[in-house]
Amino acid sequence: MNSKNINVIIILAIAVVAIFIGLGFFGFGGLGTTGAPKTEQNGAQAILAEIQQTGTVADLRVQEITDGAGEVVAPGDTLTVQYIGVLPDGTVFDSTDAHGGTPFVFTIGAGKVIQGWERGLLGMREGGRRLLAVPPALGYGAQANGVIPANSTLIFDVQLLKRVPAGTPVTPATP
Repeated sequence: MNSKNINVIIILAIAVVAIFIGLGFFGFGGLGTTGAPKTEQNGAQAILAEIQQTGTVADLRVQEITDGAGEVVAPGDTLTVQYIGVLPDGTVFDSTDAHGGTPFVFTIGAGKVIQGWERGLLGMREGGRRLLAVPPALGYGAQANGVIPANSTLIFDVQLLKRVPAGTPVTPATP
């Protein structure tokens, strides 16, 4: 790995840690996806506290960071996202930037991403951003994957750039 890649990874890790610290210090107010006021018990703070205390989450935890607009994501939709994935210890294991900054495109429900994404991105709106805390059973389970150890909880910051409804032809990007 060259020094430019290492610098990018370090910057991304610092950004994720800053987001988590900022959420903790500033209370992360607003409304949740259910319309109920966010509190320390049901917001990003509670998710991060659970991970700090137990090293994992009992089930998929989803926290809206930024609300999007338009129709909600449904099975069969093609999504274009930017993301960063980190382990509870702060290790960045994947990101859009690690792939040359090219957004990731996939069809929800097609089995091409982990179950934590399949479930955690449903109901999201274009332009939105979510924090996903994925338990091992909805990630890679007992199987190690690259730098991700077996039985790891995965934390993602995902921004939905574009949603193409199911049944709409998708034009591939031209290089």
